[in-house]
Amino acid sequence: MMQEVFDKLKDLQEVLSRKYDIEKEIQDIPKSLVTKTELLNRMKKSYMEKDSRMDEMKQKIVELRGKLAEAEMERENYEKQMDVIKTQREYEALDKEIKDATEKEQQLRKDIIKEEKEQEELQLALEREEQMIKQQEEDLAREHEKIKNESEEKVKELESLKKQESEINYDLDEEILFKFERIIRSKSGLGIVPIKNSVCTGCHMILPSQFVNEVRLGQEIRFCPYCSRILFFGGEEDEDLFLDDDSTGSLADLDDLDEEEED
Repeated sequence: MMQEVFDKLKDLQEVLSRKYDIEKEIQDIPKSLVTKTELLNRMKKSYMEKDSRMDEMKQKIVELRGKLAEAEMERENYEKQMDVIKTQREYEALDKEIKDATEKEQQLRKDIIKEEKEQEELQLALEREEQMIKQQEEDLAREHEKIKNESEEKVKELESLKKQESEINYDLDEEILFKFERIIRSKSGLGIVPIKNSVCTGCHMILPSQFVNEVRLGQEIRFCPYCSRILFFGGEEDEDLFLDDDSTGSLADLDDLDEEEED
């Protein structure tokens, strides 16, 4: 009778282990898009900042051209006044005004050339980023489709595993089952393991002889006092088992799982 329970628990272990893996994979699927989505958002933010700078640059060039037109007009007006000056002092003053206006005009032309060059470079950067954003959006769309298909397959597999689970555990003790499921989750998919040479193969701890003997008899479920896994006899050759050690495992040993999960 107990051997049948052990066999069911072994089968259930495989199903639960895979089930929990699938559940985690489904939960983690959206995380695979996080990096690509964050990258796309950063690219769009960078593009918007550059586009805003482009607008500011265009406005600045318009303002510089306006100032250049004013400087040219001012210089031309000063040059026209040269025809009506009468004294050397007036000539020197007007000549200075013309030179200042000319320098201002030249500086404005330099500023415009500089801004137009930067504008051209920025335009090229915008075009590159626009292409990169488009490519990233296409990659993200393909990834979404791929993940959608993967998710659907995993959900189908999960439903199949749940069906297998219900077929196996329908007549198992509810308390044992509850503890067993928690063990699987917390012990890397291993909830039932054999004893070999008086050692728990789950945590590799040497077990008390009396306890090993009780597991070997297989009259009831025993839990490893160290790792809380369910134990069964692994067919070891040891027959010299001491019967004076009454240290045993029980459901109470599984209380440690609560503390482990909280940690």
